[in-house]
Amino acid sequence: MQNALPPLGWLRTFEAAARHLSFTGAARDLNMTQSAVSQQIKSLEGHLGRPLFHRRPRALELTEAGITYLPVVREAFRTLVRGTRAVLGDQQNTVQVQSNLTFAVNWLGPRLPAFRALHPEVQLTISTELWEPREMAEGAAVEVRYSLRPADTVRTELLRTDHYYPVCAPDFPVTLETLQDQPLYDCSNLLSNWANWAEDQDMTWDTPPITYATTYMVSLSVAMAGGGLCLAHDTIVRRLLEEGRLITPFEHRAKMPEAYYLLLSPQAEETPGAIAFTNWLRAEMAADRAA
Repeated sequence: MQNALPPLGWLRTFEAAARHLSFTGAARDLNMTQSAVSQQIKSLEGHLGRPLFHRRPRALELTEAGITYLPVVREAFRTLVRGTRAVLGDQQNTVQVQSNLTFAVNWLGPRLPAFRALHPEVQLTISTELWEPREMAEGAAVEVRYSLRPADTVRTELLRTDHYYPVCAPDFPVTLETLQDQPLYDCSNLLSNWANWAEDQDMTWDTPPITYATTYMVSLSVAMAGGGLCLAHDTIVRRLLEEGRLITPFEHRAKMPEAYYLLLSPQAEETPGAIAFTNWLRAEMAADRAA
């Protein structure tokens, strides 16, 4: 049994005590008691069959065996760290991101080249949902959720609030007086809807027929094709407005009851790739609001 390797914890304690030449310093580093450090060193010395420290009244000194053993232990730890990083490297930089389809296509997608230029080492996997999910997808580290207020099952932070308003194709013939006679489109099951937009400006709303879809992508595509008007908000439509593919025919904008939230799984807060992505996402959202 004398040739068996000692427990890793004993070696870690030896390295810390040798670095500080103090059991008290090692105990502070390792969040242990001084007596626990002393006992582990004694156990290691018993395992090796020779002392590693001279116990002086106010300090420790390495014995010849300790001086010989210390660089071996340190190199072993460095090898373990390098090997562990090599094994976990891809995993640490692979991030599964979840969001609704419209956000992924209209906001995230156009910005991904900029993210890749900043973080070429991070591999993103993007999954999209049509309806607000009850919980994060299995394996997802980060989610951007469009919601009234997500359940606090994981760490949640508000990313941005927004305003919503009608949009249509350029030169689409519409006025407030003729609005309710036009083909109207919307995303279903939202409070940011036509009736609430009209009420927000004290406009009489006679409940005209509205075509609903499960994603803004459908109503936006109809509007861009000149087939009618739909509701949208800055986050998903700013780029289309800047490109001239859509216009806002009316000035009134209503505050959106829904908002965008960032959800983080427990592992996301310790994974380098997820940290890089979420920091970039926050910065992009802040820049978008300031624009």
